[in-house]
Amino acid sequence: MHETSDNDRAIMRWLMVCLLLVFAMVILGGVTRLTDSGLSMVTWHPTGMLPPLGEAQWQVEFDKYRQFPEYQKLNRGMSLDSFKSIYWFEYSHRMLGRLIGLVFLLPFLYFWLSRKIKPGLTPRLVAMFILGGMQGLLGWYMVKSGLVSNPHVSQYRLTAHLLAAILIYSFILWTIFNLAFSEPYRRLADSAVSGWRKTSLWLAALLLLTIASGGFVAGLEAGLIFNTFPLMGGKLIPEGIGALSPWYLNPVENMVTVQFDHRWLAMTTGVLLIIWYLRGRSSFDQPRLQRSFKLVGMMVILQLGLGIATLLMQVPVLLGALHQAGALLLFSALLFNIHALSRT
Repeated sequence: MHETSDNDRAIMRWLMVCLLLVFAMVILGGVTRLTDSGLSMVTWHPTGMLPPLGEAQWQVEFDKYRQFPEYQKLNRGMSLDSFKSIYWFEYSHRMLGRLIGLVFLLPFLYFWLSRKIKPGLTPRLVAMFILGGMQGLLGWYMVKSGLVSNPHVSQYRLTAHLLAAILIYSFILWTIFNLAFSEPYRRLADSAVSGWRKTSLWLAALLLLTIASGGFVAGLEAGLIFNTFPLMGGKLIPEGIGALSPWYLNPVENMVTVQFDHRWLAMTTGVLLIIWYLRGRSSFDQPRLQRSFKLVGMMVILQLGLGIATLLMQVPVLLGALHQAGALLLFSALLFNIHALSRT
């Protein structure tokens, strides 16, 4: 086994801080969506860092907001104090994004200039920074979709923004795993182990699809209908599931179909991951592999419970945020499992 060097440990700790900030960014983004705060800042402010200071500046921001469809069609008559409450969520979300950029860039420059980054790692770190910048642009592209005639963020852009965040998060997490478990690959020729690796990737893809379907639920606010489980409106297949024409719009624009798809994807993914855990814990004796299977089993049960509770309670902000956090933690556990299998 190769020991992790002091430089690698320092870089790993730095990336852990970045990872935690990205995790917080995803959850705060979910809270911003749940509180309908995302359209409160109607300009990008690419250089602005300070919030409004004093009533006069707040009034300027509020007057800008009142020129756009969300105020005119949904929030007409909103008070300045109510505007402040939604503004702070979106402002905090944007400022956290800029903080992440600084926390990443400054230590990276230090490690790079002092030649502490091992060969092959620099391109990955540069790619992370570029992806982070592109994510900021994608976030503004998403917000712009709600500043036109329809005062709602596009569910397509919201889901793309969510998946891009998960991509960046996963990229950082996988790099941390590589630094933490720096032993060389030991690819066994055993076909059974190879089958486990391939299956783990298919499960990750299915989990990502389930998370993406959750993005459409959030974008269409489809969690606010059929707040019963397991039936929807007293039926296994609810009315209106194929109401839109052409038919292919239903999975992405029909609230009923979007919730139905997310329910069944979540239950299917959950059952498969529980089976995966039950089989995996008795098939391998390596401690790290066993821990990885146990983490997957623990997180999938927790996430299913959170999802059902969130639905039954009509998506309160706290439960909605916990459900989103649970999805990211479950995906993290599965990535840990995949990484452990890849080193077997």
